[in-house]
Amino acid sequence: MPSMDIVSKPDLHEVKNALDQAEKELKNRFDFKGTDPAIEEVEDGYKLSCTTEEKVKGVADVLEDKFVKRKLSVTFLERKDPVPSGARFTMRVLLKKSLDTENAKKIVAMIKENKQFKVSSSIHNDKKTGDSKVRVESKNIDELQAVQQFLRGQDLPVSLSFENYQR
Repeated sequence: MPSMDIVSKPDLHEVKNALDQAEKELKNRFDFKGTDPAIEEVEDGYKLSCTTEEKVKGVADVLEDKFVKRKLSVTFLERKDPVPSGARFTMRVLLKKSLDTENAKKIVAMIKENKQFKVSSSIHNDKKTGDSKVRVESKNIDELQAVQQFLRGQDLPVSLSFENYQR
């Protein structure tokens, strides 16, 4: 029976390239001279810092701009509010590396609500990593492609990718 998995994974190589380009641009931009902007990789994303709240938001804008230029969705990034930290401001930007259970449930509900699809969908959770994926199965591969087109046309808070096609 044909099947596919719906996931939300950024290309980590492109993410690294976007980060490198953002750091390089921050060193060379005139409007950041003397503000000592920094992007530090942490376990769940990035820690941005600068001398003012406005400038730390500007650092986040540069990072998002580099994501767009590398054809990465900005939905992989989740900004937190800037926080004063001594004489500097810091901001956490989380990097979403997987599909969360809440959005997986929304996707399954959207597929089931659309009665034209003759597919079955289910959520599979990886207990080790906490990642979720939606498995969609059908008797016909054309149905899987129709589901794919339908989901691409929806306004979802996550960026979707489709993998593990099996005929």
